[in-house]
Amino acid sequence: MIKKLVELLGVTKPSTFCPGGRTCAFTGHRPQNLPFRFNESDKRCIALKKQLRKLIIQLIEQHNVTHFISGMAIGVDMYAAEIVLDLKAKYPHITLESAIPCETQAAKWSESLRDRYFKIAEQCDKETMLQTQYTPDCMQKRNRYMVDQSDVLLAVWDGTPSGTGSTVQYARSQGRTIWIIDPNSLDVNYEG
Repeated sequence: MIKKLVELLGVTKPSTFCPGGRTCAFTGHRPQNLPFRFNESDKRCIALKKQLRKLIIQLIEQHNVTHFISGMAIGVDMYAAEIVLDLKAKYPHITLESAIPCETQAAKWSESLRDRYFKIAEQCDKETMLQTQYTPDCMQKRNRYMVDQSDVLLAVWDGTPSGTGSTVQYARSQGRTIWIIDPNSLDVNYEG
């Protein structure tokens, strides 16, 4: 069903997919850890998506980001991917990569979430599957891949210990530029 380029552990330098531009990876909480949970019609979710869109446009227009990487998890990853796909009409030079931790990432999701996942994946310019089988560390491997490939990490993180927090910490250790949106206040903190 997914017909784009699949690379197994295709680790390269940042920005190699789109030469001349920079790369931004997304990380963020799953809906159950966001203040609005799964209610995307909640005004707080709408405001978060608006803030994400604003920052993605800023990355494109002011920071020469042309390639984006989504980990394709439910929540922030999918919101950001959908925003990038929507912005391709205005910015046709930008590209989207899905970084898939394993083939079965969406297997246990509801049908509507799986449909949404595959709709996004089919529109991606590149797919990178880190491994075929699930292992307890496959999400962490995916997150490290995204940081390793990126120049900028755009995170939706409330500062609590989590997979998102571990990804932010790894990005710090790798000297990446990090933009953090607090999902409660929508304040943005810039690092690097």
